[in-house]
Amino acid sequence: MRHPILITLFLLLSTTFVFAQTRNTPAHNITFILYAPELPDSSKVYITGNQEQLGSWNPGKVILKNQGRHTWQIQLILPADQLIEYKYTLGSWDREATDTKGLPLPNFNIKVSSDTLIKNEVRRWKASTDKKTFAGGVTGVLKYHKDLTWNNLPKRDLVVWLPPGYEENKNKRYPVLYMHDGQNIFDPATSSFGVDWQLDETCDSLIRAKVIEPVIVVGIYNTSNRMEEYIPGEKGNAYMQFIVNQVKPLIDKTYRTKPSRKHTLVGGSSAGGIISFMLAWKYPKIFSKAICMSPAFKIQHIDYVDDVLAYRGKKKKLYFYIDNGGIDLEEKLQPGIDEMLAALKQKGYKEGNDFTWIKAPEDKHFEAAWAKRMPKALILALPLRK
Repeated sequence: MRHPILITLFLLLSTTFVFAQTRNTPAHNITFILYAPELPDSSKVYITGNQEQLGSWNPGKVILKNQGRHTWQIQLILPADQLIEYKYTLGSWDREATDTKGLPLPNFNIKVSSDTLIKNEVRRWKASTDKKTFAGGVTGVLKYHKDLTWNNLPKRDLVVWLPPGYEENKNKRYPVLYMHDGQNIFDPATSSFGVDWQLDETCDSLIRAKVIEPVIVVGIYNTSNRMEEYIPGEKGNAYMQFIVNQVKPLIDKTYRTKPSRKHTLVGGSSAGGIISFMLAWKYPKIFSKAICMSPAFKIQHIDYVDDVLAYRGKKKKLYFYIDNGGIDLEEKLQPGIDEMLAALKQKGYKEGNDFTWIKAPEDKHFEAAWAKRMPKALILALPLRK
């Protein structure tokens, strides 16, 4: 499913990126008015977006009130001077607003500096039985583990991709790559907006071509707490403990893994990029490598650069793959990435040996871009030893 038009400019549920509003952040009253002439006034219409007040990309959480004459409205208090991205749905992603071809509309986006009235019009909606945007399917064998939890974290699923030859060679053991936003990496039918990373196809092709080492890939599903779990803080620490103390032991017990740090990797994009870095940095005895795509190292209230600079111990034996695009949100992430690269160098990490930095100036912040860059990341992180 490689349909860039299906992808919004900044997709971060995936892969979704949410900036939490702090108490001291200036805010304004924003009134959204939607005109949907093809819907009866009895329809339930929702708005969702990249703020907690917009449901943090939950498509069926924030409902609009019908005003009659095919018009729906809601007033929300949203942070000032931030890019606000949002969409309209009828309660789920298989009923979101579409264009005339039936393809999902890009995100609406605004940046407000005062109380504002926003008017939008939507004339088409995806039919719930319309699966034509889901292309590509799944390559290989997926195994599912349902409803895992840790302390007060929400329940979530795991999906495990097994490399070719896993069932045939019962004595062979494999390294493991743990990926965040697990529902987005293999299957278009479970992925946000119907776009996945095609990590199954990419791994299968590279393994069969004898370019990378055969690897088990574990996708850890995100939840409505995604943003808080993927950044520094109490929930971020709990999420890391969940992976270290429950997910990894389960995978090592259930599958033929190589459990040592040398063969244990972690990866993700955007907020998933920073939590991947954090896991390797905080647990270097468990993880040896981290793939950090478009990582949110330092932006607004998020900052992990200072944590790296504050470290005074022995140099950790880690490898980081770090990349970023160059358009829209990628530009805003770049200063923090630059600071992190400088911090790593200051701590004795050498580019080309301890970390790799790749810039893709034409790429936007969405799944298709990360899928395109994934082969390079895998080749660097999992080279086949001959």
